[in-house]
Parts: sequence; C-alpha cells; structure tokens
Amino acid sequence: MELRQLYYFVKVARKEHVTQAAEELHVAQSAVSRQIHQLEEELGVKLFVQKGRNLQLTPAGALFLKRAEVILSDLERAVIEVHEFLDPEKGEIRLGFPHSLGNTLIPQVVAAFRKLHPNVKFRFKQGMYPSLIRDLVKGEIDLAFISPYPKENEHVCGEVLLTEELYAILPPGHHLSGEDAIELAQLKDETFVIFSEGYSLRPIVWEACQEAGFEPKIGFEGEETDTIRGLVAAGMGVSLLPELALHQSGLLQPAKVRISKPAVTRTIGLVHRSNEKLPLVAKLFHGFLLRYFKRD
Repeated sequence: MELRQLYYFVKVARKEHVTQAAEELHVAQSAVSRQIHQLEEELGVKLFVQKGRNLQLTPAGALFLKRAEVILSDLERAVIEVHEFLDPEKGEIRLGFPHSLGNTLIPQVVAAFRKLHPNVKFRFKQGMYPSLIRDLVKGEIDLAFISPYPKENEHVCGEVLLTEELYAILPPGHHLSGEDAIELAQLKDETFVIFSEGYSLRPIVWEACQEAGFEPKIGFEGEETDTIRGLVAAGMGVSLLPELALHQSGLLQPAKVRISKPAVTRTIGLVHRSNEKLPLVAKLFHGFLLRYFKRD
C-alpha cells in the first residue's frame, strides 16, 4: 500500500467524484481510478459504489476513511514538527475561522503577527461552527476562532478572546434609522433577513427576539454577512449583525443602530484540541493572540 493511494482515496471520498478529485490533485482521472482499483484489490473489498454520477463510500470504505484520515493527518503533522524543529519561524499555522471574521478580524491579527514573524506561513480553513469543531478534532487544523465559545466539549479547550455587541441594521431611510438606540421589540412587525440553518448567528438572533417577546418573521435567508448586509441595505428587511461585520464601505449600506434591550452579544473564542500539545509555531501564534486581545 502506498501513501499516494491513501491521498487519492481520501480525496475521492471527500469529493464523491473521481473527475473532481483528479482535477484538485492535478493528475489524470485514469491515474486516480487505477490507484483506487489497486487499493481495493489489496484490501480485498469494495470501497465505493456508484450512485448516479457520484461515488458513495461502502460501509468498509467509511471505516477505512476514518483510519486513512488519521494516518495522513499524523504524517502531515510529523512533517510540520520536523520543519519547526529545524526553524519554528518557518513553520505553518493551520487556522480555522467562521466567515463572519474573514473580512476584518483575521486579516488584522495575521498581519500583526507576521510583522513579528514574517516567515511563518498560514493555511486557512473557513467553515460553520460544527465543521470547524470537526476539522479541529480530526487534526485538519490546529487552532480555530469559534463563535459562540463552546461551553462544554470534551474534545476541545481554549479561551474567550472577546465579547462582541450585535447591532440592529435597517434599510436607509427606515423610520428608526436615526435613533441612537432602540429596543429589539420595536422590530417585532418587521421582516427579518437572517442567517441560514447551521450558522451560529442565527440562534443568537432568534433567541434575542424571543427574549424581546416575539418570533422573527423571516423573509430572506443568507450564508454570508455581505449578503445579509446587502439585502438589508436594499430594503428587503432588517437584521442583527456583529460590529466586526459592519466595517464596510460602499454606496449601498444599511443603517446601524444600537440595541438597548435586551443586550445582544456573541462570544468569540480560540480553541484547540484537548490533551494535546500545540505545534511550536501554533503555540507561538496562540500566545500572541492572548496578548493581542488582552491589550484591547
């Protein structure tokens, strides 16, 4: 069994398609198919079955995938550790974060860190809360910004970096747009533009509205803060967004109004795997982040 076969197998399993896997691997489709076939022959079991145009893992394939991912992750970390041993300043940090932090916070902290450590590389992975936790536990990333901070999780641990206020955002010209602050209950009859299921900001907005005595009437759903902000600015409804998602320029922007009651906030934390030492370069970045946010 060759490592190349494991790489190809994992890629096909994730893409569920040989052609797409081959394109991402920058190899011929026939080469991928051949390696998968050889791996199945060596194992004596079918790893995939055809389902329409896609491939689906067999029960044996799903079992083998878990082990293969662990093997490749351990190998990747071993290579990183060797490079760090030679020179930690030339290591690579594998960092995950939600989309809502990608516009402002992540560029700011990475730029500040690289002023001190210019040769350190970063590999970024964006995702929703569940996928970030999963990627962290599986060893695909070493550190993750997460929101909200997980109260109890046996697999990850970390620290709350900051607590961020959420604002009401309203279409320009809305009758409340000139107020310094409003109560959330004042928006009970409005149509809301809200995040889709699975995004951590959705339950925060929903629970805040319930605390204010109503359930939000959802008119539109989106998966990016830019989408939410743009739809509100276009007059499609109102929403709640964290301050970090409102640092934008352009002709079409929503009005931003503070919410006086109830207080609506989200926690942003930094997490890593429990009971496992961080790679040296990730530990360097971890310490930098704790000092960076303590300064603020």
